[in-house]
Order: sequence, then C-alpha cells, then structure tokens
Amino acid sequence: MANVAEYFGENVFGEAEMKARLSKTAYEALHRTIEEGTEELSPAVAAEIAEAMKNWAVERGVTHYTHWFQPLTGTTAEKHDSFISAPDSEGHIMMEFSGKELIKGETDGSSFPSGGLRATFEARGYTTWDCTSPAFIKPSSAGPVLCIPTAFCSYTGEALDKKTPLLRSMEAINTQALRILRLFGNTTSKKVMPSVGAEQEYFLIDRSKYLQREDLIFTGRTLFGAKPPKGQELDDHYFGKIRERIGAFMKDVDEDLWRMGVSSKTEHNEVAPAQHELAPIYAVANVAADHNQLIMETLKRIAKRHNLRCLLHEKPFAGVNGSGKHNNWSLVTDDGINMLNPGKAPHTNTQFMLILACIIEAVDIHADLLRESAADAGNDLRLGADEAPPAIISIFLGSQLEDVVEQYIARGNATSSITGTVFKSGVSTLPDFVKDATDRNRTSPFAFTGNKFEFRAVGSNDSISEANVVMNAMVAESFCRAADELENVDNFDEAVQEYIAKVLREHRRIIFNGDGYSEEWIEEAARRGLPNRPTMVDAIPALTSESTEKLFEKFGIFTSTELKSRAEIAYEGYAKAVNIEANTMVEMASKDIIPAVIRYTTALAKSINEVRSASTAVDVSVQEELLSEVSANLRAARSAVVVLRDEAEKARCIADAKERATAFRDNVIPAMKALRTPVDTMEMLVDKRYWPMPTYGDLLFEV
Repeated sequence: MANVAEYFGENVFGEAEMKARLSKTAYEALHRTIEEGTEELSPAVAAEIAEAMKNWAVERGVTHYTHWFQPLTGTTAEKHDSFISAPDSEGHIMMEFSGKELIKGETDGSSFPSGGLRATFEARGYTTWDCTSPAFIKPSSAGPVLCIPTAFCSYTGEALDKKTPLLRSMEAINTQALRILRLFGNTTSKKVMPSVGAEQEYFLIDRSKYLQREDLIFTGRTLFGAKPPKGQELDDHYFGKIRERIGAFMKDVDEDLWRMGVSSKTEHNEVAPAQHELAPIYAVANVAADHNQLIMETLKRIAKRHNLRCLLHEKPFAGVNGSGKHNNWSLVTDDGINMLNPGKAPHTNTQFMLILACIIEAVDIHADLLRESAADAGNDLRLGADEAPPAIISIFLGSQLEDVVEQYIARGNATSSITGTVFKSGVSTLPDFVKDATDRNRTSPFAFTGNKFEFRAVGSNDSISEANVVMNAMVAESFCRAADELENVDNFDEAVQEYIAKVLREHRRIIFNGDGYSEEWIEEAARRGLPNRPTMVDAIPALTSESTEKLFEKFGIFTSTELKSRAEIAYEGYAKAVNIEANTMVEMASKDIIPAVIRYTTALAKSINEVRSASTAVDVSVQEELLSEVSANLRAARSAVVVLRDEAEKARCIADAKERATAFRDNVIPAMKALRTPVDTMEMLVDKRYWPMPTYGDLLFEV
C-alpha cells in the first residue's frame, strides 16, 4: 500500500507544483493576488499559469478541463472542453490552454435558478477563476478532468452561485477583524480568514434495494416505511465496529479525497443504523466549501463502485436520526493566531471577550437569518429531534464562559475563570488528566467548543457556503460597530470593558446552556422574544428583511435584488421538492402498494372461503379480522391518495411563489402524512411476500 504522504495532493495544482513550474515573477504575482487581493493578474502571467497548469494535467492523462462552479441548485456544475486546438493544414492538433480560457468561461445564465435575475432571452453568464482555491484533477468515467474552481455571475454582475457571496463575505470579515486586532496593538497580522471544518453525515444502503424504492430514487428519502423491530435504541451502532463492506468503501473514499488534496481525517459509524460520518481537517472557508462539495460527490461516486447508495437527505428514514453537517467556524490570522482561542483564563483575555461579545450580539440580531441559512425542505424533518438542534437559534457557551459573561453583566468586568479539574476514573492503572473547563451540548444550534463555534443546524445535503456567508457578514457587522465605537476613545482599556459589558447585557437572551429539546425551552425562548421558525417557509422571509438588506448591502455581499431573487428561488425550491414527494407518493400508492394489498386481500379472502368449504367447524375469525383490518386501511389509503392528488394539484396552480410554498406546507404535507399512516399500518399486516418494496429492516440492517 502506498504511503499517504507520498500521494496526498498529487491531483492538485498546489503550492509545490506552482513553485516548480512557474517563473519567479509569475509565482510571486499569483501569491500577491491570493494573499493580498490587491493585484490583478496580467495577461502574460495568466497565460504562463494556464500553460503550466495544462502541461501538469496532460502529464497525468487529462484531455479535458472544466470551470467547476456552484450554481444555486446547491450542487456543482461543469462543462468539459478538451485541450485540443484546430488541426493545421497537415491535420495535426496541439494541446492548448490560454490565459483567457483559465480566467473566463461562459455558460447559460438563464437555465440555472436565478429567481428572476435572468430571463430566457438574457442567457449570458460568466464563470471566473477563483485563484484562492487550487485547481485539481477529478476522476470520472470519461477520464480524469482538470477542474478549475470558479465563481458564476450574470452578464450584469449579479451572483448566480454560492461561491461569489462567500468570497465577498470573507473580504468583509477580513477588513473588520483586522480593525479589532489593531485596537489591541497587533500590527503584524495582515489577513484574517474564516477557518471552517464541515463534518459530513450520510447513510449507506444496498444499491439493489435502493433501486426497488421509487421514493428513494426520486426524492432521496423514504416516503413510506413502518418502524422496524430494532432501530437505534440500543446505541450499538454509534462508534461501533465498522463492517468490512463499509470499511472498504471508506478506504476508497479516503484515497480519492487525499489525492485531490481533501484532508479526510475522521470516519466512524453514526447513531442511526446504516449512518456514518466523515470529517476533514479545517481549511479556509471557500476551500472548505469546495472540499465539502467534493466530499459529497466522492461519497456518491465511490458508493456505486461498492454496489451501495449514499443518501445525503437530511431525513431519509423516519424514527431514527437524521443527517446534518456540523459547520465548525473560527477566525485565524495569516500568522497563525486563532482569534477564538480564549486561553486558560478568558477573563484576562480582553481581545477574546470583545470578539465573543460581538459574536453574541451578531447571533442575537440575526438569529432569523442564521436559521434561514440552514433552511431546507429536508431539514424541516430533522431540526428539533433525534440529536439535531432545534429551529430556535441560541448560543451555548459552557460553564466557564457563561460565568465570565455573568461577571461582566453584574459588575462590568471579570476577575476569575473556572478552570478544569482533574479527571479521575477510579482505576489506578488509568491516567489522570485535566478535564476541559466545560461540558458539551449537543442540543445547541450554535455552540462554543473550545476555540471555535459549531453551527449544527446545516443539513447534510446543503452547501455550507450560505451558513458561512451569514456568519462572516453578521460578525463583520458587529466588529465594525465595535471598532467604530472604540477606535478613537481616550481610555481604551476602560472603554473596551464598558463596551463588552454593555453588549453582553443587551444580548444575554441568546445564551442558553440547557436542553434545547425540552418543551420548557420553547416556552422560555418565547418569553425571551427569540424567533422560532420551524419550517423553511417560516424562515425564508429573513432573507428580505430590512436588517438583512442593510447587513449585506453594507459590505457589498448581496444587493436587494439578489436577496429577493434568492427568496424566490427558496420558495420555488421548497414547493418543487414537496410536489415531487407528493407525486411520488401518489404513484407508489396507486401503482404498487394498493395493487399489492388487493392481491393479498384477494388471496386472504380466497383462503377464508376455502377453509370454510373444507369444514364449517373451523374458526376463521382471525382471518376475517385481518381481512377487515387490512381492507379498512386499504380504503383509507385510497381516499388519502385522492385527497393528496387534489391538494397537490391545487397548490401547483397557485401563481405566487410564497403562496404556493405555503399551500404545499399547510395542505399537501398533512395530506402526505394522512396517506403514509394507513400504508405503514398495512406494511405491518400484509404478508411480506406481497409487499412491493424493501422494508426499513431490509434497508437499514442488510448492508
């Protein structure tokens, strides 16, 4: 087996390759652009980089390149072009790649979701090279492809993708975080970057069984399915022994990711049966977002190789844990300072306490927007249960920081910090060690975990870009407010303490260290005035609120028009997702389940008659009761199909996107639940030989 260190990043046009293949002039110019953003690459430098990148790729068997971008579908997109040039007079071709082709691409700006930004007759859109995220070679069935990470904007400049706003937000947080550092005398750090690590949860099921489930094929989740005899109640799957088939899959995933420079670090069984997790090492936010897209693509691609299917839906199975994507966020300087590191005694770390106060303020002011950044039709089924955080946004600080915060609130400063005590197991042969100063809280949507904040609400199928755009922007706004207040004060030491205390007093309501699942918290959150947005439709209006528009326009991240377009896309996406689920349920019930149950009841009725004919003395009451119960549920299912079909049709006919989404939420989803109930009941009654699809037991435990 090859040494990982020898092949890690071999399919990345990274630092080592650039240094070896570029002239010193081109290499330094590129680095100035990446690190400072103050220098636009000249055509000559772009041409040299393109030639070096092409030669490197061709040496590895690459014939095609693509501008790899992330439209508002939430997935990635690519158009492959070969390196070949037009044949000369003798029929010979050359392998060419120009600086213009590296920097600029053109794609259809009207066929991707645009929320009205682009009409069909306004088709032009541009992709443009993001030089801060390295180009890489991705394996495919058509051969290896050179992927060039790019932003995607319309002809008129509006962002049509996830990357462009993320890059804009990173510039905003950099500018404002540097102002905070300068307040405390730091003149050496030149750049502040949001550092992100996104843990990815997913399910694996047998591909042959997946292909027998129309709901999984069309929607990514099971729309029907009775609870199996065993679920996750024994907690035996979590961190359990990885089965050989899954281990082989994970090995191949790691190898492919490592070759593409994605630092896949941790993998294990998650809580639900058939559920697993992969976590990479932290990276700069836009690179982390690119890597997470690669992780999702690779999980799906490698699963097919092992005759498995990777499910990234947030709630593919009812009654067991759903899948999330924990977004770990911190701020790191170019010279290695983690601005969210409190140190051993946070009460003495005034810079950290100011940063913490700003983040608390930001989350409180923009809780609705942060909730919206994780809004997804699938996530509606996950949030608030089965180890997912609630839809109510709050901050967990832990006992140490909460104590320091309370000191500030009570008297305007802090004089002590709780320290970790010695952990004692009670076994003499096990070592003692100093515990962390605080516990963890898995029910909190936004939790401080040592030197970072973990936003746990993001759905497993979603891009992490939206959440990080919001976090970068809202914290940049609070940094800006603090810097404006403190930059010109006469007595900084006194003023900063007063400012921290004032902010904490005004925004303490967002801090909650208790059980986020409890009914008591829902009531307490309402008393505190915290927003509760249980569904995606409830969350979307935050995109176009006055505070959101001011926030994003202040830093040039989104215009009002771009925000309105994204709200339109969100409403349309929700309605389309639920509509597909409703159509799938109607088709499965009408064409598969009801006919199968009719065949069963026919056979059961025939059996009853045959037994009666054989002997009138034989008691057939059990068979008759079963026939009656199944028939009653069959009748209920048929009636529910009619109602669901009618409700979906009425919702589809509503012209306004918001009203249409609301109708799907309020009318179609209840009709879907009404159909599922009798079908799941029948699954438990009907002879398995007649049931037309694999059950939960088949899907979750036979891998």
